[in-house]
Amino acid sequence: MIKILNGIHETVAYDALSGLKLYHNKEAENYPIHWHTALEIIMPIKEEYTVIIDGVPHTFSEGDIWITPPGTLHALTAPPAGERLILLFDYSLICNVNAMDSLLHTLLPYTLITRTEYPDLNGRLQFYLNEVTREYENPMPFTEACVYSLMIRFFVTLGRANFNANTKFPGITRNKQHEYVEKFMNVCNYITDHCTENVTVEQLADLAGFSKFHFARLFKQFSNMSCYEYLTQKRIAHAEKLLIEPNLSITEVAMRSGFNSLSTFNRIFKAAKNCTPSEYKNLNKLEK
Repeated sequence: MIKILNGIHETVAYDALSGLKLYHNKEAENYPIHWHTALEIIMPIKEEYTVIIDGVPHTFSEGDIWITPPGTLHALTAPPAGERLILLFDYSLICNVNAMDSLLHTLLPYTLITRTEYPDLNGRLQFYLNEVTREYENPMPFTEACVYSLMIRFFVTLGRANFNANTKFPGITRNKQHEYVEKFMNVCNYITDHCTENVTVEQLADLAGFSKFHFARLFKQFSNMSCYEYLTQKRIAHAEKLLIEPNLSITEVAMRSGFNSLSTFNRIFKAAKNCTPSEYKNLNKLEK
């Protein structure tokens, strides 16, 4: 399944469509720890399947939908027999669409939509995956445009479930709920664009138009993590991209990723990724 693997970095070989690869995987083969810039969606068709992230196995059943965000270290474990739909998608193709980048952070470190826990959402997402499969396997005029539109609908459906305004901000008027969602999506986009800079809570609170205390409380309601945790997550993601550059030292990566000291970077990176920056860099070295 993995055609191009340098160290632990998989380069996805897109075939029929640019930015999207889909296939029915029936291989009873395990795949070692790796990562890719593509977002990965897996839906078992027969038997269950297992994805391992940070050493923890996650097994899911037929019809469940698993999403691995771009850049996530993961391994795959297959049963002796079975079949699963695997879709690899260049998510950057839709990041310029308003709110799509904000949605991506809600998928970390992984997302699992099971048939039993989320039957309605799972059914709607399955519909889009089945339509993408039909278009992909039976190409017609405008197939690529149709597939991209279906993928946007897939993520819009998922995003509306994740950003349910009434759930995020209960007890206020509906208009205010949607206003708050827009404000905090803008804040998340700002953090993504400026994570390597000296971003402060005060700056972000001013951007959203709230006091520092009120902002901190509402941000956690919105993202299920503190503002500092979210900023750190973005800095770690940025550092991962730099660590595969052979000519950059660990210190340079730390400074370019917004960390003010090497020791802080080493500690936070190891806590987040279960390995040191040096170990991560060595994993990504090309095998001779």
